Amino acid sequence: MRHSTLRQLEVFEAVARLGSFTRAAQELFLTQPTVSMQIKKLTDAVGLPLYDQVSKKIYLTDAGHALVDFCQELFNHFAKFEQTVADMKGLKQGTLRLAVVTTAKYFVPRLLGPFYQQYPGIEVSLKVSNRERVLERLAGNRDDLYILGQPPEGIDVSAESFLENPLVALAPTHHPLAGKKNIPLQRFAEEPFLLREPGSGTRAATERLFAEHGLTFKIRMELGSNEAIKQAIVGGLGVSVLSRHTLALDAPLGQLAILDVEDFPIERHWYVVYPAGKQLSVVARTFLEYLKLASLHINDVPGSPLTLIKSPLLHAPKKKKSASPRRRVHPGDT
Repeated sequence: MRHSTLRQLEVFEAVARLGSFTRAAQELFLTQPTVSMQIKKLTDAVGLPLYDQVSKKIYLTDAGHALVDFCQELFNHFAKFEQTVADMKGLKQGTLRLAVVTTAKYFVPRLLGPFYQQYPGIEVSLKVSNRERVLERLAGNRDDLYILGQPPEGIDVSAESFLENPLVALAPTHHPLAGKKNIPLQRFAEEPFLLREPGSGTRAATERLFAEHGLTFKIRMELGSNEAIKQAIVGGLGVSVLSRHTLALDAPLGQLAILDVEDFPIERHWYVVYPAGKQLSVVARTFLEYLKLASLHINDVPGSPLTLIKSPLLHAPKKKKSASPRRRVHPGDT
């Protein structure tokens, strides 16, 4: 075991956590044969089988479970050491690990630019994935901070809202409802819907609103990305509900209409989340404060992309923001 490498342990932990060689390879940016080779070397070093594979499912042996516990403890020690070193260096050097849901990619990279300019010695790792994958990373404490449209249930976390995230009703510009005022929600429900996959925060919020009014909607198609949904709307396949932030930068210009539907927009917020009780590094604490300040200068102008209206953001005066309470979310909270 002493001759096993840290990389082999990282690969094994990813396989055990994700239950798949393929998904582990994707997360670690390795080929699947490389993952298999690393696991074989580690198994030979341990001298016991680490997993059983039935069909395509992976089941850890007792030795595998013990090794997972060891990996997590080892990685936690490394993280604490990295944090200690980062605190010693202050903000001259360090690493910031962010994991965000896919919709957040429309504004988070733009917020990172001024942060990089202010702290050029800090390296930022940005993971963009769907909500399910981000929650997996949160449960494993694999990053410093997480950006979600809704704090998770079943995980004890600290969550703080920092930016409005209105969900709007969308249709193609030639749709019969485009341009009409105060469209009844029941009328909107009669249209064929284009939705994200189950588990999406946007989809859950939409389903919740319709359920509150005793309504259901007809799902014509489930699509795996906001871009695909926008193109399907333009193609006349149906209507949808998306974050207004998805209309920034790459929205099909002049081809999408925001419908004036009752109870829309659905008012939501973006949250920055981390495990409850976690001691944030100097770098993570600094970015958290920067994020709250920068969000005050993001202006969602109707008909135009999100615009950073002040630059550099870090030198803008601080303001009180009553809509950004820090709260601790306990398992079972809704």
